[in-house]
Amino acid sequence: MTGRPWKIPESVLVVIHTAALDVLLIQRADAEDFWQSVTGSKDLEDEPLALTAAREVAEETGILCGEGTPLAAQLQDWGLQNIYEIYPQWRARYAPGVTRNTEHLFGLCLPERIDPVLNPREHTAWQWLPYRDAADACFSPSNAEAILLLPQFAR
Repeated sequence: MTGRPWKIPESVLVVIHTAALDVLLIQRADAEDFWQSVTGSKDLEDEPLALTAAREVAEETGILCGEGTPLAAQLQDWGLQNIYEIYPQWRARYAPGVTRNTEHLFGLCLPERIDPVLNPREHTAWQWLPYRDAADACFSPSNAEAILLLPQFAR
C-alpha cells in the first residue's frame, strides 16, 4: 500500500429509515449489484463510534446528523456489532494479515424520505424501500440482518 494509511478494521453500519420503516439504500460505485446502507471505518483508533457514524452519513448521503444538528438525537447506537470476514476484493485496504472487521450498528430515523446527495466516487444510485424489501436487496448478509432488526429499534 502506498501513500494511504491502512483502514482500521472497525466500522459502523447506519440504517437510515423513516418512522414508517422505509429504508434508504445506496449503490456502490465499485460493485454495481451491491446495494447497502451507509457504512464506513473509523478514521482514528480512538474516534468515537457516534462520530464515525455521523461522518459517514454526511460523506455518503449529505445528511447532517452530527452533534449540534437537528437530526443528532435521531442517530441511535443499537449496541450491537457484527464481526465478519472482509471480502477478498477489499482486503488490500487493510494491513497484511487483517481479515476480519468489527461493525457497530446504528439507526438514523428521518422525519420523511429525502433525496440524498451522493458522493459519485463511492455511490451511484439510491432508493427507498420498505424495510423487508430493503433487506432482500442488500448484498451483505449482515446489512440485511440489521435492516430486519429495524422494527425493534425504530422509535
